[in-house]
Amino acid sequence: MSDSMNATQAANMNQQIRDIVIVGGGTAGWMTAAALSRMLPQGKRIRLVESDQISTIGVGEATIPSIRAFNQLLNLDEDEFMRQTQATFKLGIEFVNWGKQGDSYIHGFGQIGRDQVVAKFYQYWLKMYQAGTAPDLEAFSINTVAPRQGKFMRPPKDMPNSPLSDISYAFHFDAGLYARYLRGISEAQGVVRSEGRIIDVLTRAQDGHIETLVMENGEQFTGDLFIDCSGLAALLIEKTLQTGYEDWSHWLPANSAIAVPCTSTAPLLPYTRSTAHKAGWQWRIPLQHRTGNGHVFCSKFMSADEAQAILLSNLDGSVLAEPRLIHFTTGKRKKAWNKNCVAMGLAGGFMEPLESTSIHMVQTAIMRLLSLFPDRGFNQVDIDTYNAQNDEEYQRIRDFLIMHYKLNTHQNAPFWEYCRTMEVPAEVQHRIDLYRSHGRIFRLGEELFADASWLQVMHGQGLRAASYHPLVDQRSAEDIQYFLDQVQKTIAKCVDVMPTHAEFIAATCAANNVVSAAA
Repeated sequence: MSDSMNATQAANMNQQIRDIVIVGGGTAGWMTAAALSRMLPQGKRIRLVESDQISTIGVGEATIPSIRAFNQLLNLDEDEFMRQTQATFKLGIEFVNWGKQGDSYIHGFGQIGRDQVVAKFYQYWLKMYQAGTAPDLEAFSINTVAPRQGKFMRPPKDMPNSPLSDISYAFHFDAGLYARYLRGISEAQGVVRSEGRIIDVLTRAQDGHIETLVMENGEQFTGDLFIDCSGLAALLIEKTLQTGYEDWSHWLPANSAIAVPCTSTAPLLPYTRSTAHKAGWQWRIPLQHRTGNGHVFCSKFMSADEAQAILLSNLDGSVLAEPRLIHFTTGKRKKAWNKNCVAMGLAGGFMEPLESTSIHMVQTAIMRLLSLFPDRGFNQVDIDTYNAQNDEEYQRIRDFLIMHYKLNTHQNAPFWEYCRTMEVPAEVQHRIDLYRSHGRIFRLGEELFADASWLQVMHGQGLRAASYHPLVDQRSAEDIQYFLDQVQKTIAKCVDVMPTHAEFIAATCAANNVVSAAA
């Protein structure tokens, strides 16, 4: 019995993944290296292969609150992380001119008001808003009131019943500095970095699995598991394994972006800004040492020269580098995990940065891989489960992005006319119809965006419900009005005592001595 068990254990040990090779650095590569080197047991050898000659996409990143959990997983000190990456705080995203010219709304993180036993808070607000006695939605969330005043603080731990405890935040940071920071952590945890260009990828004849990377200098690196973080090049998952790509550009037609940094300007805002232009939109990401800017557009409706001129004429500060043009096709790989290769980040798909989901999707891909971590047998049911979960995540985020474009009322703008009249996935149309009737919103499974997010975008884009949840009428209009007034007043008082965003950073995590990465 003992000999049999020992033989089984030995066989199982022989099946264990030993060598993991990550192709590509940047944010995705070093996030993967940092997480795997921390979470996997000793005995795993992790190598990251990257070339200094190949630039990465990131020129500044905006994130969503889940990034805090990832940083905590790595045991990062938040103030130190902020200093090392020239980061600022983010309470949400302001959308300017998205519904129509002149519109502005904030999609804030966190909750709206206080949900009641019978119905969600927003249903009570909806009744009074339709009656003309309640202010707009933004008045009922600290994550939308505070950024309008340039205020920020972390949620206090000793005030559980205060709106201050509802503050939910993420970060803006320099992507190059974040990758450099995580590289140092990864190498301290045993990750080996190899510099150079890959000139060939060898696969096994019997099953097509990736076996060896051949480098320009003659070195060869073998592995059991390969992780493709090579960005839009998709060196392993596509060029080698020819996995295939699912094109979503008929729903999300923007296919190009021009990015450029500029000098910082006051006030230092605690939110990302997205401003709609005639064939796309412009991002503004405030960092401590500069502001990241970009213009996402559709080349079928606008030339790159015109897009660049629009971007450069709408900057807050002086240009710090040459503008960079990036081409992309929104969509995803048909399989994020194919054979012994898993694609992370842009190698796995491209979701335009409208809702700052790119880094979140790297994070969830890493955690999904850890939960389904293979042995050298690469059981197909594990791979299929990973791919099914990945597909679901991509589709739900895709639908949320489509909603922004579909719900516009721009006039005399061919790009926006196309978006408004295009046929959308059935689930998107169902959500629109469901909200339009009685303001109902239902979250699907474990999708990323909660009710509050869908609500803020649909309302902000001008979609209006014909009625509200009938059970709200159990309370009198006077009672509901008093309830809403108290929530609004309490939030306003809390924001009054908050420091400005710049003051909070100066007091806690200013990066006075950090040298910025090249744009």
